[in-house]
Amino acid sequence: MRYVDIGGSGLLGSTVALGCMRIASLDKAELVNLLGVAVDAGINLFDHADIYGGGRCEEVFGEAFRSVSVRREDVLLQTKCGIRDGFFDFSKEHILASVNGSLSRLGTDHVDLLLLHRPDALVEPAEVAAAFDELHAAGKVRAFGVSNQHPMQIELLRRHVRQPLVTNQLQLSVAHTGMIDAGINVNMTSPGAFDRDGGVLDYCRLHGITIQAWSVLQYGQIEGTLLDAEQFPELDRALRDTADQLSVTPAAVAVAWILRHPARMQAIVGSTNAARVASLAAASDVELSRPAWYEVYRAAGNRLP
Repeated sequence: MRYVDIGGSGLLGSTVALGCMRIASLDKAELVNLLGVAVDAGINLFDHADIYGGGRCEEVFGEAFRSVSVRREDVLLQTKCGIRDGFFDFSKEHILASVNGSLSRLGTDHVDLLLLHRPDALVEPAEVAAAFDELHAAGKVRAFGVSNQHPMQIELLRRHVRQPLVTNQLQLSVAHTGMIDAGINVNMTSPGAFDRDGGVLDYCRLHGITIQAWSVLQYGQIEGTLLDAEQFPELDRALRDTADQLSVTPAAVAVAWILRHPARMQAIVGSTNAARVASLAAASDVELSRPAWYEVYRAAGNRLP
């Protein structure tokens, strides 16, 4: 397993992280096994959000983690806040209440990273700054980031908050490549030239913000898995051929495709199957060649100019 210094924060996170959005469906023994397998595979970053399972995912994680043979200081716990029932909320009051709730459910006195989940159109950056200051001073949060935000939204926050914003969690897979397409189709009129993200990929690289890719095995707006999908026969063939050459699974190749990008991203995998998590963790040690990377990209239906 390879590790990355997340946004220059000094927090070393595994390039493959475990997303915990679906773990509430597991019984304790299954979850203890899943976490143990993940840790044994070198995964040390566990991604949560206060809304996952209505808070139940954090709760069952906290209960199971106490039965896993790993020290709290050897893992990174990350959670997100800001999504409420029918609206978004980056108010100081909600951020503080959300973090306190997450800490209680996780059974810890701090989280290593706190991310603002979906952008709040009514955000008051000074309130966010005040909340971050209070949480950081109290030792409840070590580092901060955002999720699904474009460069100007991040710039607005950076003008007010004193702590660095070290990560931005963004949807990315070989079948959802908008922020890569725009950088390839420069000065073109092709569909791939349309920039929906404000140049967020290059922005994050310029500012040392670590991108955490989510839905790494999905296509569209979470329309389904790209593996064995009838819409992507050429991609399926390319993933399988490359997997055979590298002695890994096609899913691991799809994750390795993301990790090959020089932005030094992290990939969040959300499987609750322990064996599958172990196979996906192997992607961290796969180095795709430049021709192989482009072959997979083109097999997904992307045309080069």
